[in-house]
Amino acid sequence: MRFELTEDQRDFAASLDRLITSSDPIAAARSWAADDTAAGLALWQRIADQGVSALLVPEESGGMGAGPVELAVAFEVLGKHAVPGPWVESAAYLATELSGAAQEAVAAGAVATVAVPPHTPYALDADVATQVYLAGSAGLRTATAGERLRSVDRTRRLFRLDADGIHDTADRAAEAFDAAALATAAQLLGAGERVLADAVTYVKQRRQFGREIGSYQAIKHQLADVRIALDFARPLVFGAALVDPDDPAARARAVSAAKVACGDAAYRASRTGLQVHGAIGYTEEFDLSVWITKIRALVTAWGTPGFHRDRILSTLTRVPAGER
Repeated sequence: MRFELTEDQRDFAASLDRLITSSDPIAAARSWAADDTAAGLALWQRIADQGVSALLVPEESGGMGAGPVELAVAFEVLGKHAVPGPWVESAAYLATELSGAAQEAVAAGAVATVAVPPHTPYALDADVATQVYLAGSAGLRTATAGERLRSVDRTRRLFRLDADGIHDTADRAAEAFDAAALATAAQLLGAGERVLADAVTYVKQRRQFGREIGSYQAIKHQLADVRIALDFARPLVFGAALVDPDDPAARARAVSAAKVACGDAAYRASRTGLQVHGAIGYTEEFDLSVWITKIRALVTAWGTPGFHRDRILSTLTRVPAGER
C-alpha cells in the first residue's frame, strides 16, 4: 500500500506551517515557559481559527468532522514549531471524549485540558484553561488546578487537579486515549524532523580543521541514521490513522507502534542534534534546547515506551498486559 496525502491535506499542512512560522512560535514558547502566556494564547486562537481544535469534532457539534489523518498532519506541524499549550489534551482527547456544549466549546477554540491517570497524571496548563477535567472510571470530572509541578520541558506547565463533580461525556475513553497518543506521536515526528533539519544546516556551516564538519563520514552516518528512523516512523503514524475505528484492538496496536517508533526516532534525532552542535547545544539560550527538552517529555507522555510495547504484545498474543 502506498499512502500519500491528498492535495487538500498537503495544502492544510502548508497553510498551518505558514501561519505558525509568521507568529514567532519560539518566542511564544519561551514566554510560555516564563509564565507569560499572552503570546501563546494569541497563537492558540489563530491555530484554532484554522480548524485544528475542531478536526475530530463532528460537524453537528460545530466541528470539521475530519479524522485522524488530518489530526496527524496538524500535530506534525505543531511539533515542528514546538507550539506551547495543551493541544493534545484539547484537540485530541477532549474533542473525542466530550459531548454537547463542552465539545462545541473545544471546537470553537476554548483552551481545555485533562489529566488521565495513570499515563497522564497531571493536567497541562490547567491555570490558563477554561475547561479542566480529570478522567476516571466514571468518566470525566470537572476539576481545578492544584499544586504545580516541574517538567524537563519548561513549556509543559503541569498541575495536580482537585476534582469536582461528574461531567456528562460521550464515554469514548479508549478512543480518546488513542487519539491523544497518536497526536503525541505526530508531534514527536515533527519535532524530530525539525531537529534533523537544524542539525543538517549547522554541520554545513560549522568548520573545523579547514572543512565543514558535515563532510566527515562519521557525522554523515549519524544524520543518515536519524533520517532513516524518521522515514520508518512516518508510515506508522498514518497507518494508525487509517485503521478501522470499529476494530479497537487493531487501533491500539497501530497507535502504540507509531508512538514507540516516533519516540525512538525523535529521541535519536535529539541525541544526534545535540552531539553535532557540540557545547552550544547544551545551552538554554540556543533554540535547539526547546526541541530537545520537548522530545524528552513527549517520549513518556500519553503512555511510556514500556506501556506501548506491552500493549502491542498483548494485542498480538491476546494475553492481557500484566498477566504474562
